[in-house]
Amino acid sequence: MKGDYQELVDEISALLGAPATLENRDFGLIAFGAHDSDDDSAMDPVRTRSILTRKSTPAVRAWFEGFGITRATGPVRIPAAPDAGVFRDRICLPVRHRGVVLGYVWLLDAEPHPTHAQLTAAMEVATRIGGLLADEERAGSDLSRELRAALTAERGWQYDMALAALRTALGPDADGLHAMVCVAPWPGEDSPSPRTVPAAAALCTVPWYLPPAQAVRGGTTEPGGAREARGGRASGGTSEARGAGEAEEATSGLGGEGAWALGVLVRLRAADNLAPAASAAGRLRDTAGAGAVAGVALPRRGLTDLDTAWSEASAGARAATAQPALGPLAEWSAIGPYRLLTALPRTAPDPAVRTLLGAAHSELAHTAEVFLDHAGQAGRTAAALGIHRQTLYYRLSRVEQLTGLDLDAGEDRLLLHMALKAARL
Repeated sequence: MKGDYQELVDEISALLGAPATLENRDFGLIAFGAHDSDDDSAMDPVRTRSILTRKSTPAVRAWFEGFGITRATGPVRIPAAPDAGVFRDRICLPVRHRGVVLGYVWLLDAEPHPTHAQLTAAMEVATRIGGLLADEERAGSDLSRELRAALTAERGWQYDMALAALRTALGPDADGLHAMVCVAPWPGEDSPSPRTVPAAAALCTVPWYLPPAQAVRGGTTEPGGAREARGGRASGGTSEARGAGEAEEATSGLGGEGAWALGVLVRLRAADNLAPAASAAGRLRDTAGAGAVAGVALPRRGLTDLDTAWSEASAGARAATAQPALGPLAEWSAIGPYRLLTALPRTAPDPAVRTLLGAAHSELAHTAEVFLDHAGQAGRTAAALGIHRQTLYYRLSRVEQLTGLDLDAGEDRLLLHMALKAARL
């Protein structure tokens, strides 16, 4: 499969008799060779950190780049530097394509040192990796228009034409196993994504729904100056369940203007292994900045249900935004009731709960949601809120007065619970 870096990294590890690590030019981890040595020193802190966090520290990066690895065309030996956190000597194999560095293969430099012939053979493999990284880079940029058209078209002839164009552009990859990923909010329509996203077949920016309660809060900025256009309104308080309660703004059910998400079509090896999608999502969230979340759809073979996959990925991202406990990476299969709630039309809240969702009653809305989350058990609810039971009973009676709902009636409780969760979205 194109982009199968793991096999190439394993090939280099076998050629040089040492575990290799592949990183892109931004020092983001792509693949690493198995460590099967009894010598614990073979796993030094830099290699361990790179594998666990999927990136290197700025100090380590500066030390390595100081040896000219961005310009090198052959192996570079780099001595240890304990002050920078580099405790072992290393060999760097630059990964290039047509003169441009796209990544690096790293190995610990230990006795017996690899021979010139071994290093030459390893560099040939690094050149093959460079070709794959270049293919990934071209795919990510060249297919943006085709992917965006397929994700934004409604079912019908336009969708069919967009899907046919994307299928042609992808070639054999179109019939493979994929997972759709949604990263949101993305900085802007033209904000660049990382130049190399392992396993990504295509990516593009897509208009995104931003809940108004978030759009006007100080913690999230609306792209495109929409916040200023609204007069710079902002409200305080926490973002926890007051996502339901700060929302006289939310009665329209419409999102903030100018917001964007990034859609990514990620190749998979197996339907039961979403690791490539999770890895791509993690790297892209780092690029998007603080507060970004990601949703991952169910894996599918082929492109026929790409619109459904995008809906699932978007639902995961919306759920992770509404309920931080589900994120920052939410698989559609794991978001529970939000699978249904995100599929509902974005309309004004039910009349029964509209008053409760006003800013003046945010504490009551939060109390009601926690009560319903705890299956109506007063003891557990009072403990979760840190209040006395009598205070809880008083608040619940006020909720009933404001909504006209009977919290002893199952259907009324269901309506209230759905409305409170939906208001977060």
